[in-house]
Amino acid sequence: MTDTRTSEQRTAIMRSVRSKDTGPELKVRRLAHRLGYRFRLHVKTLPGKPDIVFPRLNKIILVHGCFWHGHGCKYGKLPKSRQDFWEPKIAANRSRDRRTIKALRSLGWDVKIIWQCQTKDLKKLENRVATFLERKSDRHRKSKSLSCTKIS
Repeated sequence: MTDTRTSEQRTAIMRSVRSKDTGPELKVRRLAHRLGYRFRLHVKTLPGKPDIVFPRLNKIILVHGCFWHGHGCKYGKLPKSRQDFWEPKIAANRSRDRRTIKALRSLGWDVKIIWQCQTKDLKKLENRVATFLERKSDRHRKSKSLSCTKIS
């Protein structure tokens, strides 16, 4: 299937895709706040600048877009055009995600990924977030501050 947009239109659309404050991320943030949890956003001193950080709980929620992070659901399907571009790009994103999660866990953080498709059903999302945040962390924090080294 060929693209129905011109190159300039497609560029404008892709440029408007947000990396922070996405719809799914805002849903999770509002829900966590409504449940009474306080958090920090996009902490630059942590690997990967995680979306939502709960310092007192030693927990992190990463809100992943299904397409950009290569989820196996219907929203994560790659376009049929330019597969030579998209396959390595999404594979690199997934690889970076694995490195980031490993680095966060090695620093003692408990990490939960919430996929874009999981934010559609608000009752299930609330249960998923509440269960994660209420659960006692098995991990013990290695550092009391939020500072750490970046990963490459």
